[in-house]
Amino acid sequence: MAQSAQHRTSDLGATASDLKDKAQDQFKRVSDQVEDMASSAAQRAQDAGERVQEVAGNVKGAVSKSLKEQPMATLAVAAVAGFVLGALWKS
Repeated sequence: MAQSAQHRTSDLGATASDLKDKAQDQFKRVSDQVEDMASSAAQRAQDAGERVQEVAGNVKGAVSKSLKEQPMATLAVAAVAGFVLGALWKS
């Protein structure tokens, strides 16, 4: 009976060690996946920021050109945009 208990204890120790190794492997895989996802999200955010800066530069150039070539039309567009934004803000 003592040998049977010792054998069971040995089996439990081996099982616990095996479970520990599996848990560590799983944790490493999940950790690697989270790291990859975070890196990918950071890259996408950086790309989006660069595109926003590019669009802002394009808009600035277009407004500047419009002001020089057609100041009254630009003023009218700005007034309409302000009116629309004001109406949206109020509602």
